[in-house]
Amino acid sequence: MADRKQIIFHIDVNSAYLSWSALEKLQNGSGVDLRTIPSIIGGDEKSRHGIVLAKSIPAKKYGIQTGEPVAAALRKCPGLVMEPPDHKLYRQYSRAMIGLLSEEFSPDLEQVSIDECYLDFTPVSGRYPSPEAAAAQIRDRIFESFGFTVNVGISTVKVLAKMASDFEKPGKVHTLYPEEIEEKMWPLPVSELFMVGGRSASKLERLGIRTIGDLAHADPAFLTAHFKSHGRLMWEYANGIDPSPVVTQKQEAKGVGNSTTLSEDVTEPAKAKAVLLSLAESVSGRLKKAGQL
Repeated sequence: MADRKQIIFHIDVNSAYLSWSALEKLQNGSGVDLRTIPSIIGGDEKSRHGIVLAKSIPAKKYGIQTGEPVAAALRKCPGLVMEPPDHKLYRQYSRAMIGLLSEEFSPDLEQVSIDECYLDFTPVSGRYPSPEAAAAQIRDRIFESFGFTVNVGISTVKVLAKMASDFEKPGKVHTLYPEEIEEKMWPLPVSELFMVGGRSASKLERLGIRTIGDLAHADPAFLTAHFKSHGRLMWEYANGIDPSPVVTQKQEAKGVGNSTTLSEDVTEPAKAKAVLLSLAESVSGRLKKAGQL
């Protein structure tokens, strides 16, 4: 019997913090769904300080970006509705989603953040008519069970599944198989490639590398000269190369941390405090889950 082709899903909650806060408010009698109006999660409602942790699709139309200061978001949309984050609530929704996936679909899961995970579909592929049908079933079951939407990306390797899940949103299933890279991924701006941050993207553009396709066809030695080992990694990802497996066994963490990238330098103590508080709450939750706190 021939070996089955590896298939990996990347499951990503659409605007997780905002979706989960919206559902909680609706369950508590709110007549307004945060997802349908210009709204954000983050910041302090009274002082208007802090950063945007999540945004609704209507807010995105005003040019509001995740990670930007709340004050800047309010200048773009004065009527913007703000809600503070509720990390305890978010952990509850995350655990419920992972539990459903593990019990009903496959225990071969790797959770990489509170709102996203990889699922190794290969061992259970025989139960379904196709990967696309199974992914659609996952999407629909999550929505029916909890009321929020997810995107599911499908490929043979993790990085391509991750890229696929970032295509059109919300509530979509997308494939990005190796044979689809040239059509679906290479025309995208280099900044949209996973693990290419703002600084790397700007430097690549200065070097004349503007699309993911440009990066895929660049000389790896040239990229390594300019970006060291990260240059090789970017080249591999642009070509759909990613040998990393879905890690389903819990590994003992050597340390627990978290970080975020802001759109501009933070110089005001109040803004820095809001960012640090959000990061500390995230680390605290992970420590508790690991039984270390």
